[in-house]
Amino acid sequence: MSSPMMHGGNGPFLPVDHRQCTNVNLRSCKESYQVIQIFQPPKQAHSYSATMGKSKRRKLQERKDHNEKSNKGRSRTNVREGPSRPKSQQAKSQQHAKASSEKKAKASAGTRQQQQQNQDPIIPFDALDRILIIGDGDLSFSRSLVDTHGCAALLATTYDTEAELLEKYPQAQENKDAIEAEEQRVLHGVDATKLGQKEVKKQAGGWERVVFNFPHVGGKSTDVNRQVRYNQGMLSSLGAVAFLLSQILIMGAEMLVSFFKTVTPLLAPHGTVIVTLFEGEPYTLWNIRDLARHSGLEVQRSFRFQAEVYPGYSHARTLGNIEGGGGWKGEERPSRSYVFQHNGAGELVQKQQAKNNKRKKADESDDEDSDED
Repeated sequence: MSSPMMHGGNGPFLPVDHRQCTNVNLRSCKESYQVIQIFQPPKQAHSYSATMGKSKRRKLQERKDHNEKSNKGRSRTNVREGPSRPKSQQAKSQQHAKASSEKKAKASAGTRQQQQQNQDPIIPFDALDRILIIGDGDLSFSRSLVDTHGCAALLATTYDTEAELLEKYPQAQENKDAIEAEEQRVLHGVDATKLGQKEVKKQAGGWERVVFNFPHVGGKSTDVNRQVRYNQGMLSSLGAVAFLLSQILIMGAEMLVSFFKTVTPLLAPHGTVIVTLFEGEPYTLWNIRDLARHSGLEVQRSFRFQAEVYPGYSHARTLGNIEGGGGWKGEERPSRSYVFQHNGAGELVQKQQAKNNKRKKADESDDEDSDED
């Protein structure tokens, strides 16, 4: 029976018997044999390995599903997330957490206290302070200090003479009478840039508080208005306003510089000057902090001025009352008070307080020694 032929790329090949090959054709026989080996049909891959792979994967999946079901109801508290710490470390951690919590609570309380202080009205004087009031328009502010706050060493002054004052503010007479009824003094015709009156200059021990609310150039403003009206033919309305503001800015700054230079020698060593200004231009352009610094004063603090702290006080316009009252009320306009003191006065006060505290402790120690005897 003949052997079956095998097909390759170049035609049929027959099985070769090496024993029949001579030396001549030995090489060709070997090549033919190699060709036959190459073109032998591949062995069938046994399906056992594939079957075992699928079976193994199925068993692994079943085991995984079983583990997930068994762990599903397990509590997280039973799972250890790391090695347990020694009790000493746990105690230190608890103490640190407690200290941190207390620190945050103190900081929060301090913040609330500071906010409360910012909200509470600030009154920058005591009832027994020696107080000088500069340019109190209709004397309503000074009267409030006497009637409401009980100030007992007060001198109220007005820029206007007494006749001018009563003509511009008829209510000033009642305020003046109330102040003098409490044995406090009122002085008229006092210029804040000079302060040459004997009653102002000769205060024993110096003034502890000098109050100047809403400084204004006074009668000089009418001169500015007159100049603006005179030049309106040449200036546009916008130019006239700009000119007016520039004049107010210049004259206001000059007035404050003269005031600071005049009042500084009249202050007690621990005395302060309180100046209140409207917020906004042109008042903020005065840069009052720098003006005071050139006169040997420094800012101690500033705070929002609250007119409601002074019952009966009303802001008096420089040109006098307006018929019908008008719609503008200065006491309702945002404003700020600046407290100035001598340069270096803060350090002197701290040193004096330290001396007083040291003396107080020494006195207490002497008292304890005498009790033991």
